[in-house]
Amino acid sequence: MGLWQLIKVGGFTMVILLAASVFSVAIILERLIYYRAKSRLKRKDFMYQIRQEINAGNFNQALKICQSVKAPFVSVVNAGLIVRNSGEKEIANSMDRQLAIEASSLERFTAVIGTIGSVAVYIGLFGTVLGIIRAFHDISVSGSGGISVVINGISEALACTAAGLCVAIPAVVAYNFFTHRIELFIRDMELAASETADLLSGLKNDR
Repeated sequence: MGLWQLIKVGGFTMVILLAASVFSVAIILERLIYYRAKSRLKRKDFMYQIRQEINAGNFNQALKICQSVKAPFVSVVNAGLIVRNSGEKEIANSMDRQLAIEASSLERFTAVIGTIGSVAVYIGLFGTVLGIIRAFHDISVSGSGGISVVINGISEALACTAAGLCVAIPAVVAYNFFTHRIELFIRDMELAASETADLLSGLKNDR
């Protein structure tokens, strides 16, 4: 059965599911590309460079390193270095604010994927119910219950059920994967912020 035939069988419910599927795939691809670009740099390698520059007192060079690479934890470290001459509380607050900003960017659109994964099943179920109602309506109109009478309604019900599952399953898998990736990003940001705070605090104590 071709796509157009499937849409005709499933009715308007199938149109909704098709739109949700296209929207879901677009978001999944965008997030995969975004996360891949943000995860190319390893936190340990970056923090080793920053530690060397800070211990040597080369803060300008440390800031240049932060500006030359892109990663969520880099922005957090950069926020701390910019206000390095302030108190420990101000440094921590600056990094916390940047961490919240980066976390918000990482979570962008993921709630939509989760919603599609949850709702698609119910939309498919709604189409299934409509198909069964149509089958009983056809039986009442014809006055008999032959297979030829109910076949259209049953086809609509089964098509909507299958389509709902096909949309929901990838969306749920992607949502869980994205949630895990975001947790890893946040962990790296927290560790980078903690290490930066310790480095700056250690320098002030040495003075």
